[in-house]
Amino acid sequence: MPGKKREIIIVLLVLALDQLTKLIVNANLTLQGSIPLIKGVFSLTLIHNRGAAFGIFKNQLYFFIFISVIAVALIYSMLKNNKSGKLYSLSLSLVLGGALGNLLDRVFLGYVIDFLDFHIWPVFNIADSAITCGTLILGWAMLRPGAKKYAS
Repeated sequence: MPGKKREIIIVLLVLALDQLTKLIVNANLTLQGSIPLIKGVFSLTLIHNRGAAFGIFKNQLYFFIFISVIAVALIYSMLKNNKSGKLYSLSLSLVLGGALGNLLDRVFLGYVIDFLDFHIWPVFNIADSAITCGTLILGWAMLRPGAKKYAS
């Protein structure tokens, strides 16, 4: 499969999984309702996050939408012009899919739906996970010995 198709599929899979899980959780839990899956360790807990990561900078909706649109455009441009390799493409595809998932929430709901609750960490979602994994992969790809230059 050509690289660009693979990138689009990854972005769409992340976006679809994120939105589907949010829809399911939103339909089955009340706000701040929780279902323990592993007692004391992991629950599904419905939160409406009106801030950024970990709920910081609450109630800055238009700012977050603006920043998200800029980020999505930049990541898309980087992905489109990528000549650095598969890991770089994978990382950007994960980040882009996650950014789009949270952007859709902000635009259509006015907040981001979070629901993955490990009790020792702020509640998050699939989009946040994709962004985090993509960022970690990008860092690893850039720092590993023999890595191609990623700045361009």
